[in-house]
Amino acid sequence: MDDQGWPTYSTEQDVQGSTSARERDAQREGALARRAAWQMEQQDARDELKAQVWLSADVSRRLRAIAARTGLEPEQVLAQLADRVRMNDDGALAVYAFTPR
Repeated sequence: MDDQGWPTYSTEQDVQGSTSARERDAQREGALARRAAWQMEQQDARDELKAQVWLSADVSRRLRAIAARTGLEPEQVLAQLADRVRMNDDGALAVYAFTPR
């Protein structure tokens, strides 16, 4: 400040300091956004369910045929099926007709 002849500090005159402060703020915001995204990924990973399902030969053949017709893997068909399961008021499970995509 003395070298520049400023009687008091002024952010308008301190171009270098203001630029540095903006860069720090941008870095901080970026770090916070990355952390929030990482936390969401961690939560999603905890919420995922991986299951092994043993199906009878007849059901397995039908599932493979459906998958082949739709161009999907059998696991993808099952995931779409599970995504559409609804529980009725009486506790019964229902899946309404849908076309796997």
